[in-house]
Amino acid sequence: MLAAETLADAFGRVRDVVRSAVDGLAPDDLTRAPADGTNPIGWLVWHLTRIQDDHLADAFDGDQVWTSQGWADRFGLPLDPSDTGYGHSADEVASVRVPSAELLLAYHEAVHAQTAEYLSSLLDEDLDRVVDTSWDPPVTLGVRLVSVISDDLQHAGQAAYARGMLRRAAG
Repeated sequence: MLAAETLADAFGRVRDVVRSAVDGLAPDDLTRAPADGTNPIGWLVWHLTRIQDDHLADAFDGDQVWTSQGWADRFGLPLDPSDTGYGHSADEVASVRVPSAELLLAYHEAVHAQTAEYLSSLLDEDLDRVVDTSWDPPVTLGVRLVSVISDDLQHAGQAAYARGMLRRAAG
């Protein structure tokens, strides 16, 4: 299996967990934190999708789906369009009120499609290309992709866990 195929499989696994965590939830379920001080499912999935969108667009010198395809307008969040949720305060997390599970999943699918397009032309030697010199050592494309996958899977798992907590609380 080539590196691009392995990475595509990993991003596909993120998509599968996101779908199972979000599908069929009502808007209130997406914005309800499962416990005080925790992040709600809608924010977790929005954030992981924004990070994937932002980081891969930057690494592949592309446009973010969030802005280029009008998702920022469709969500209508009271945030700057460049906001990915990184470092959000509790109030900022609460401001991310996702209108519907369908909209959230559609945005994730659009980002996944863009990710698949990026990966379709990826060669193994491309993974050594430096994409971020602000770190020491500089970050290569391979490290950035693994970092995004790791972050995405952690947040997707948190969303799945939060869904289970909400279901259990509902009885």
